[in-house]
Amino acid sequence: MFGRRQGSGYLLAPNVVLTAAHVVGDCDAPSVIVPGGTGRVRCKVVWARDDNRRCDAALLVAERDVVTAGTAEAFEPVVWGRAYDLRVWPNAQAVGYPHAQRDADGELDTEQVAGTLKPGSNLLSGRHVLDCGSVAPEPALGGGSPWAGMSGAAVFVDGLLAGVVCADPGGWRHGRLTVTPSATLWSEFSFLSECLMAGHKPESRSLASPRQLEIEAFERRLRDYIVEKSGELTIIGLTLSDGEGETWPLDAAYLSLELTGAARAAGGFADATRQGPSARRAEEALAGHRRVLLRGAAGSGKTTLLQWLATMTARGDLPPELGHLSGCMPLTLPLRTLIRRGELPQPEEFLAAAAGPLAGVPAARGWVTGRLNEGTALLLIDGVDEVPEADRRRTLTWVKDLLAAYPDARYVITTRPSAVREGWLADAGFTELELLPMSRGDVLSFIDRWHTAAGRADSERLRAFSESLSAAVVAKRDLGRLATNPLMCALICALNRSRRGYLPHGRMELYRAALELLLIRRDREREIVVGLEGPELEQAQTALLQKIAYWLIRNGRSEIEWHKAVEILDRALPAMPAVAARGTAEQILRHLVVRSGLLRQPTSGTLDFIHRTFQDYLGAQAAVDDWDFDLLVNHAHDDQWEDVLRMAVGHAPPRARAELLRMLLERGEREDGNRHRLHLLAAACLEQATEVDPEVRTRVEKAAAELVPPRDTESAKALAGAGQIVLDLLPGPEGLTDEVAHAVVVAATAVADDRAIPLLARYATHPSRQVRAQLAWAWDRFDTEHYADAVIGKLAYEDGLAFVAKSSAHERALERLGGRPEVWLRGERKEGD
Repeated sequence: MFGRRQGSGYLLAPNVVLTAAHVVGDCDAPSVIVPGGTGRVRCKVVWARDDNRRCDAALLVAERDVVTAGTAEAFEPVVWGRAYDLRVWPNAQAVGYPHAQRDADGELDTEQVAGTLKPGSNLLSGRHVLDCGSVAPEPALGGGSPWAGMSGAAVFVDGLLAGVVCADPGGWRHGRLTVTPSATLWSEFSFLSECLMAGHKPESRSLASPRQLEIEAFERRLRDYIVEKSGELTIIGLTLSDGEGETWPLDAAYLSLELTGAARAAGGFADATRQGPSARRAEEALAGHRRVLLRGAAGSGKTTLLQWLATMTARGDLPPELGHLSGCMPLTLPLRTLIRRGELPQPEEFLAAAAGPLAGVPAARGWVTGRLNEGTALLLIDGVDEVPEADRRRTLTWVKDLLAAYPDARYVITTRPSAVREGWLADAGFTELELLPMSRGDVLSFIDRWHTAAGRADSERLRAFSESLSAAVVAKRDLGRLATNPLMCALICALNRSRRGYLPHGRMELYRAALELLLIRRDREREIVVGLEGPELEQAQTALLQKIAYWLIRNGRSEIEWHKAVEILDRALPAMPAVAARGTAEQILRHLVVRSGLLRQPTSGTLDFIHRTFQDYLGAQAAVDDWDFDLLVNHAHDDQWEDVLRMAVGHAPPRARAELLRMLLERGEREDGNRHRLHLLAAACLEQATEVDPEVRTRVEKAAAELVPPRDTESAKALAGAGQIVLDLLPGPEGLTDEVAHAVVVAATAVADDRAIPLLARYATHPSRQVRAQLAWAWDRFDTEHYADAVIGKLAYEDGLAFVAKSSAHERALERLGGRPEVWLRGERKEGD
């Protein structure tokens, strides 16, 4: 090692060197040389810390491998060892190049220093001691340490890398060396991240007491359990011909979606002091954040993202961007399950919630709090929106109590956007991120993955379905507007295959067709016959599921106990004698779970729907059938009822639909605090209504017009939910503030209809870069050439505006327009033209 001074080091990978920071000093390009290697090689210091007490270490990446090709091919990764107690380790050793080992010609040689590693010595300074006993070289003639040159040597205990030699302390007759312990480096997420980036995947074990060995064995079991439970995805509508379940390996089915900072525009760019677009892939957006509040609409993939985080963290296979989570243990806490138990769990109860079968293992006692104290627990808290509104305040208190008690743990919390206000946890240091609608490229990738997963038979036929659907999503705007999240894409893929290329139009028709596929056609077309099957039960399945769904909605729940579901069916069966003749309520419920594809059992004693959207759809039909309009309207301010209201309007016949919309408007007019939300909801409901009384439609549109133009991003996204009618209400840029102009553009691009292009073209020369950045980012939501000519070609970019090319068609269009100085290709920077 040649930096500010000569020293020792250790190869973590053929081109990655660990050494002491003071050896490198302020040298910009230190060199390393390995005996029998490829000669002197220049390096780059990618991480270094020297604070004279706790840490003295550096990580170097060489320009090329410093060992021969044969050595590199046979290279075995090192395993780190961390001391968890003050037990001494007598079998410690370090190999380095002390100056005392120079021969008569001044040539260096190695020295193997054997001794005892003492974690309890130098305890206050945070370093360990390698006690060498009486074995020390003669003092140097010119003064200084006789161990000079040993700095940076790796210290091993039983084959585990336990630390890095950093100093020869005075007062001990050169009989000991101080060591930066591995645990110190493992606490630095930036160090772990750089290791991953450089190609060294850190893995650690303990220099362990019997108790610690027991804990490590338990943790291996827990990691295997988490990977087994979280490592599969349910892909709705994808079932093999032999009736196997709809679970597929996460690695094959997971698609990394885009996230953006919630405080910025959906899909907009960061401010002028930052580089590039704020919309980034999940792993990039989450990089370095210890506390994240993740927002996403129904079906956007929030829970799937948590599954992926849990699996990758437990497996120790994180991408480099998430190096700060290395060594963590993920615990997934589904709030919808926990809240129904009454009091939310305390830390030692987390294991029972996340991995119940292992909660009673002796090594688990005190384990959760130990991990939380260390800051190596990753709490994945799923579904704030599935907590009844009345319980959210105590949920917030529970979260803040956790943060106060365990500030170093890592947290990711998910919610639907409307469930909690923006900045809900901002004062607790949470970064707010939002899952964006799928881009056209994401949709095409999803379609390909879905059909690949389905392609165990008839591959030619499936390939044809995949290609025709991909073409239809691009060519048909209505279909493209539906395919905006993983749930809708899965349903579209399933229906496209089932209907041999014929697809329904509109969201309600899509759900209706999906239910027909899942409840009736799937078993009928596979010619599956089970004991209870028959036309009576086949036709009654939807009605029975509606009753369970509506009970869940009325009670603000997402799960129902098995015995309560049996009671609901038991009360319904007297009105269905033909169905009752098929079996008891319990037998029929079991049949629904096994055959419907809509119900599942998260535990042996509970039931839920495979996705909240199906619960809302079925429950909304039950509400309309029971004419429960007062109940619907009285809960319209509650975000948990928002989709129920919209679907109820879609289910209702014209006269009932008009009454429901009229009641929504009248409640909004009576209640100033809820007027904005209720009138926007009424406008959004029009998208589900094919036929509406003209007088009622006019009233709804007039109420929505009073909310135009939107004041900020949140109100813009809410307004866009009303659909195409918004485009006729949005104004041009004249006389608007920059913030309002940006909100108008967010609303228009969120509607994602080519009818918006003339309006958006009027904003293309707007002086605000934020407005133009939104226009540039939203390109893939519209016809490529039409939008390029009307909008992209007119965008001023002298102030550093970056353009986003999400497809080869975008790249060609930009070339046709003469190129641009800064272009991002699918999230990666391209050199300017």
